[in-house]
Amino acid sequence: MHTFADLAKALNRSTVYLSGLQSRFELPTFDRPGYSEAYLAFLQKVVHLRTLSITEETLRDLWHIEKKLMGLLHADTTGSATWFLDSCGATTSPKRRLLLTNYELGAEVQGKGLQLGLNFAGTAPELFAGKEMGEDALRVLNDYRKLHARIIADVKAELPHVRAAVAWAKRV
Repeated sequence: MHTFADLAKALNRSTVYLSGLQSRFELPTFDRPGYSEAYLAFLQKVVHLRTLSITEETLRDLWHIEKKLMGLLHADTTGSATWFLDSCGATTSPKRRLLLTNYELGAEVQGKGLQLGLNFAGTAPELFAGKEMGEDALRVLNDYRKLHARIIADVKAELPHVRAAVAWAKRV
């Protein structure tokens, strides 16, 4: 487990900057060494995407879509305060994982399928089904796919500039 200062040092960012990220992404905070490797991996991904000129607003939009999709798929089975971050350290099956949370969907993100109806949490049933309330996992997944595709296109467009900057920085 990491302290908040450990996170700041590992990410080469100020504690003020990280505190702002925690606030804007509505992440849980800990007073003691309670930050997991997955928590650090999430913050690293956000910092990397920001370095590649992906706006924080776009990342927050994606973050909210991912959390909504995970909620619709009943991904919270542990009761952990960081359940939506707990997959961030995983490295297997990258094409089956969401970009920020790294949650594995069980099918390729850009594929046509999604295994619906799995509920691993022992929660009480709702009065109405999610679809009747206007929440449809396939619709949310489609929203995710559109935003994900735009982010990936932006990253690919920025990559030559980052490579050029790194080459230039080596000469400085």
